[in-house]
Amino acid sequence: MATDLLRRLHRYVWPPPLTQQPRNRAYLRDRMIALPLLTVVAAASFGWAYAEVRADSAALRDRLTPALVSLADAEMSLRIADREAGQSLAAGDAVRLGGLSNRYRTRTARAAQSLNQVARGGALTTPERQDLDVISGLVVDYGNWIAFAQSNVGDPALRDAGLSYARSMLCSPPATTSPKDRGKDSGGYPPCPHTRGSDATAVVDRISTLERSLRGRLADRAAPGAGVLVSCSVAVLAIGLLCRGLWRTQLFLHHRFRLRFGSVPLLLAAAPLLLAVPFLTADAVLAQRAQQRVTEVAGELSERTSPRIESTRDERPFGRPHRLLIDSLAGRAQDELAAGRLSALDGAAPWVLPTGLLAAALMGAALHTYRREYVLIARRSGAAA
Repeated sequence: MATDLLRRLHRYVWPPPLTQQPRNRAYLRDRMIALPLLTVVAAASFGWAYAEVRADSAALRDRLTPALVSLADAEMSLRIADREAGQSLAAGDAVRLGGLSNRYRTRTARAAQSLNQVARGGALTTPERQDLDVISGLVVDYGNWIAFAQSNVGDPALRDAGLSYARSMLCSPPATTSPKDRGKDSGGYPPCPHTRGSDATAVVDRISTLERSLRGRLADRAAPGAGVLVSCSVAVLAIGLLCRGLWRTQLFLHHRFRLRFGSVPLLLAAAPLLLAVPFLTADAVLAQRAQQRVTEVAGELSERTSPRIESTRDERPFGRPHRLLIDSLAGRAQDELAAGRLSALDGAAPWVLPTGLLAAALMGAALHTYRREYVLIARRSGAAA
């Protein structure tokens, strides 16, 4: 059986000249097997690879990028709120009458909302979700210690102790302040280095750990995986052999069956799949480029945003937004993903394989019809002789 299949494959890939080809019945039998089989292989491999690329774009758009945006927003909001708390508590007894600033309350509420959005977004694994629960609990404790400092604002020792403990929960203090970090986060925001390993216990450290994990997963989804590359290679080979086989089959039918324009049913059967491949390929290439650009935006979200830049949103709401503002980066990422696709092809991925199966069935039916007509004509000619 295997020897017969290899022999047929050899005849398909390297057929003899038309003048030396086998009888019509044997030739059509080989083509009736090879062409539909190649069509199914091409549709299955290409459809799977295209669906994976589209799924990666959907994951970046709906889960990973929004989660990174929310984590960055939570971190910046907490650091802005901490600065506001320190300034309000420095006012002394005046904070008893007016309370902490409205900006502090707004930013702490916004941080809690951003963390809830991450939890509901579906981007985190179970261990990461547990880490997020720890972060949310620490944020609540941070607010409690700020409230403790506010209630003891008349006692400088208790006030400073409560504020210091709250800040130690929020951000690990730097061991040393290097010249490189001395000017970082200007505008009254002290540097808050990201600690890793067993020392990463503060809120900002834990958020940074989640960001690194999500960025790694985003980079993996943005890069074409081994499965996609192998499927694309198989699809290219199968489509190349299919086109070559269709061309030689049309020549055979033109010479042997005296079909002036070849087989129209065979062309119509192959047309939907072969015409769709260039458009789907262009869509996949656009999606891949957009995913790579979103990876760069994700790096800026985690590494280049700062409380000083983010605070300009509240101070100048109608001014020109900074290009590293979190909302600007989020909009950029969504615009890249929206531009990195052909919108007319939304929802086309699940139909590639059914289209290939239908094309294979029509090809097989058309070739079977030619073979059956040849057999009937041959039998009539034999009976008449």
